[in-house]
Amino acid sequence: MTKIKESSTNQINRQKSLTQCPVTYTLDKIGGRWKPIIIFNLLNGTRRYSELKKLIPAITEKMLIQHLKQLEADNLVIRKAYPVVPPFVEYSLTDSGKALNQVLGAMVAWADNNRAKSI
Repeated sequence: MTKIKESSTNQINRQKSLTQCPVTYTLDKIGGRWKPIIIFNLLNGTRRYSELKKLIPAITEKMLIQHLKQLEADNLVIRKAYPVVPPFVEYSLTDSGKALNQVLGAMVAWADNNRAKSI
């Protein structure tokens, strides 16, 4: 993977945007195709990796692992690994992750109200 040049104008603008715009900050943490779906599936409680994979069949293993690591780094997900063979890993939401329930609930309500209009 290419190292990001922290002093580039693009990175400076991105960092400024993250600190000054709450929408940009939120989208940086939970935006994209898969993160909201992962969080949504964890709102119902702790899940094993294999359970998440079954709940989100279209996601590749690489993307699921990558996004779970990002969500963990952003303190939205807790990863708990048990020292057994085969590996047993569980994922759950932190308090910050659980607080996204209202955000995702609003997204679901908006989709329910607007989906039929766009078809």
